[in-house]
Amino acid sequence: MRRLLLLRHGKADRHSAGGDRERPLVRRGMEDARRMGEFLRESKIAPDLAVASNARRAKQTLDKVLDCFTGHVTHLIENTIYLATVDHLVEILRQTPDKVGTLLAVGHNPGFAELAYWLAGSGEADELALMRAKFPTAALAVLDFEIDHWSQVRKGGARLTRFVTPGMLRGEATEDPD
Repeated sequence: MRRLLLLRHGKADRHSAGGDRERPLVRRGMEDARRMGEFLRESKIAPDLAVASNARRAKQTLDKVLDCFTGHVTHLIENTIYLATVDHLVEILRQTPDKVGTLLAVGHNPGFAELAYWLAGSGEADELALMRAKFPTAALAVLDFEIDHWSQVRKGGARLTRFVTPGMLRGEATEDPD
C-alpha cells in the first residue's frame, strides 16, 4: 500500500514585493499549517518523505507541519510543483522511490485540487463531495493506493480515506474564503 498526503499551502498574503513565489503565510496560515501537523501527529500519520513547492508559502507550510513531528522527516523542495498541471504532478508522483510508503506533498491550487479529484476513485461519499466542492488553503486529502510501486498510480486508483480542512479542526461549520 502507498499513501499520499496532499496538502495545500496555508493562507498567504495576497501580495509580495518579490512576486507570487515570495508571498508569505499570514498568521492564520501559520496556525492552520501547525494544526494540520498536529492532526497528522495525533492520527499517527507520519510521512516517510515530504516534498514541497519552492514557493515561500509552501515551504513555510511544510516547516510548520514538520515541526509537529518529534523525529526527522526527510524533505525536499521540488521547483516544478509550483503551478504544475495534473499531468506533471502525476509524473512526479510516479517517480517517487518505492521505499517511500507515505508521501506528503505541499503545493497549490488548482493543480492539487484537480490531482485529488483525478486520483480519488472511491471513498466516503460525504468526504468526496466535500473535497470536490472546495479544496481550501491548508486542506489535507489522505489518499490510499493498493499498489506496490508509485509508478502504478492511475486515474481513480486511490481511496480518499480522509479530507480535513483547518475549519474542521477549529470546529467551524464552514470554511472561510481563501
